[in-house]
Amino acid sequence: MKTRSLLAGVLAVLTAGTVAAVATQTPPAAADRRGHAPVVIGHRGASAHRPEHTLLSYEAAIALGADYIEPDLVSTKDHVLVARHENEISGTTDVALHPEFADRRTTKTVDGRPVTGWFTEDFTLAELKSLRAKERVPDLRPGNTAFDGLAEIPTFEEVVRLAVEHGVGVYPETKHPTYFDAIGLSLEEPLLDILNRYKVRKAYIQSFETANLRELHGRTRLPLIQLVTAGGAPYDWVAGGDTRTYDDMMKPDGLREVAGYADGIGVDTRRVVPVDAQGRTQAPTSLVEDAHRARLAVHVWTVRNENSQLPADYRLGDPASPVHGRAMGNVAGWLSRLLDLGIDGAFCDDPGLGRAVVASRSA
Repeated sequence: MKTRSLLAGVLAVLTAGTVAAVATQTPPAAADRRGHAPVVIGHRGASAHRPEHTLLSYEAAIALGADYIEPDLVSTKDHVLVARHENEISGTTDVALHPEFADRRTTKTVDGRPVTGWFTEDFTLAELKSLRAKERVPDLRPGNTAFDGLAEIPTFEEVVRLAVEHGVGVYPETKHPTYFDAIGLSLEEPLLDILNRYKVRKAYIQSFETANLRELHGRTRLPLIQLVTAGGAPYDWVAGGDTRTYDDMMKPDGLREVAGYADGIGVDTRRVVPVDAQGRTQAPTSLVEDAHRARLAVHVWTVRNENSQLPADYRLGDPASPVHGRAMGNVAGWLSRLLDLGIDGAFCDDPGLGRAVVASRSA
């Protein structure tokens, strides 16, 4: 594919310095607990370079060396899974520019919170295909706006076909499964149907909730990942009156319970390396060791390029600059620190840089 060749060439130029620098200052990375190099997950594709959850973004992630591409999944009105960060799409598409859909704008309660906008479950797939994607955070990633209006909303099936064609894995997340169950658009059945139809064997399935992972545990042999935020609790626990939190889940007893239905955890980096009120990193926690002791893999999210998305001690440049927040910080150093702590994989907005760091440490 020409796109892949071009992007691979760009990767070589952009990361050559990073590879050389990291190779000279860090020891080889220890393999993960299964004896494999840590995996690089293209977070929403290559969202540092293309608008997230588009085929443009997934193609870039593949060309840049991602082991897995990650689609967040929501449902259409006619029960087709599509890749969007949220079911509310005003921030990621041009729906507001379509007068024919003006009357679809509404307010709904999703996971206990009111949300106003346009929702995928109120559109058929054909209607969603008439929209075009746009960059979700244009102030942070102005370069990505050059691709606004060029890409459709992809179906999960289209993402899987792309992954199978290029021999990479898929790492789908079911978004708001309790909510979609309640409106009769369960995500798990069409998810498994597509994975089975394409005979996908290189995949992880992830969720911030627990009930759907427990259900999937009895229906698939694909590895399951329990996602964990820095605070809060799984929404299915909240909705069911369970007062436990993610903090409880990450204790040794909680991790053993997770190991009864999942194969790993996908955690906010702050669960591994906390930060103080100024955003500076603190001493690492024992979470990686505790999870490995429970026979759980540990994948962290999200390694991002921009200073504003990095711990304060990994930011570079002049803080007084008006563009300091979106300038690239010491991403390689931050990812290397996480790898030193024994993580088994990382969600990267820039999978090319992630691949360069992992490769340089195992050379």
